[in-house]
Parts: sequence; C-alpha cells; structure tokens
Amino acid sequence: MTKVRQDAWSHEDDLLLAETVLRHIREGSTQLKAFDEVGDALNRTSAACGFRWNAEVRQKYEQAIEIAKKQRKEKKRAEAIEQPKRPAKTQRTFAEVDANSSLVPEPANVSHASDASDAPAAQLNLRSVIDYLRNLQSDMEYSTNHRNKLEKVTAENRQLKEDKEKLEHQYAQLQRQLVTMQDDYQALIQIMDRARKMIVFDEDGDFAKPQFRMERNGNLEQVAK
Repeated sequence: MTKVRQDAWSHEDDLLLAETVLRHIREGSTQLKAFDEVGDALNRTSAACGFRWNAEVRQKYEQAIEIAKKQRKEKKRAEAIEQPKRPAKTQRTFAEVDANSSLVPEPANVSHASDASDAPAAQLNLRSVIDYLRNLQSDMEYSTNHRNKLEKVTAENRQLKEDKEKLEHQYAQLQRQLVTMQDDYQALIQIMDRARKMIVFDEDGDFAKPQFRMERNGNLEQVAK
C-alpha cells in the first residue's frame, strides 16, 4: 500500500530522523536504509524522509555527522585489526582453486538462472525509483503550494500597508482642512458681531440698515451715506 501523508513534521519526528540517520552512519550503513526505517516508523515514504533530511534537518547536525563518520572509521579500523589473518596454506589453496576453476565446465543453465534472478531485482529497483520520483514530485508540489501561499500573503500585507499609509495621509489632510474651516468660522462670527455693532438709527427713529463693502484684507467697511 502506498504511503501518503501530508501533515507537518513535528520536533519529535525530526529528532527520530536525525538519530536514525546518525546511527546508520556510525554502523556503516546507508542513509537510504535509514530513510526506509524512519518511513516505516512514521508511516511516511522514504522519499519524504530524505527530502526532509536534506532540506531541514541535515544542516542542524553537521557536527554530529562528522563525529559519526569518525566513529565509523574507527569501528572499521578496529574490525580490521581484530580480524585474524588467513594461513598461507589456505591462501595457496584458494589460489589453486581459483586457477583450476576455469577447467570445470560451467553448467549451461547457470547464466539463464542468473538472468532470471536479475530480472525481478531490476524490475523491483525500477519500481522503487518510480515510486521515489512520484513521492518526490508530490513533496515538491506541496512545498511549491506553500511557497505560493506565502508569497500571496506577503503581497497582501504589502498592499494593506500601502493602503494604511494613504488613509493616514488623507486623515492628516482632513484634520488640516477642519482647522482651517474652524478658523474661517471664527473670523465670520467676528465679522458678524462687528457689523451688528455698527448698526445706527436715522433721525426719525427708524431703523436704518447701513451699507457695507468688503475691503481687500477681508474686513467690512461701512459706506457713508
């Protein structure tokens, strides 16, 4: 059954991935086997584990990787020292067997059997490569979608900031206009009060409306009759 999982990686998942990869490095194994092991444990594909390791986790464990590689070398060196040397007689026997092996006729069905056994292996490897590429494509599409969403949100945020600056500028202009209108209103009130005080009555006691004219500076001046 194909493993399909699109949820986010937790800190525990990353820690399990790092510990498994480092252990395989120390033991002289390959990272692909580590990805398979972590994929089985987390119900993820090995391709997803490999992508996560190379994209996010690896750079956090560079020093630990170097230490694991040194431990692997020391382990191989210790195994080489502990391995007993073969007796010279045994080595000569093996050499003689290798030299005489060409005299033994090879069965006719050996090559066919090896070809038959290689075919399923080649088919299996090809299937694994196809599954790996499909999973890698799925992970890349998932990452691309997240990147596109992030770019969209960033663009919207930038547009909101620009709109906010425009509104603040308009608000400042309205504030200045309001102050100007208040000053004009006060000046108009003063002019009306001054005009009301300049009202006179004629000799017959009738109410006489004086005539006014506007000066250049904006003040009212009574016109003499």
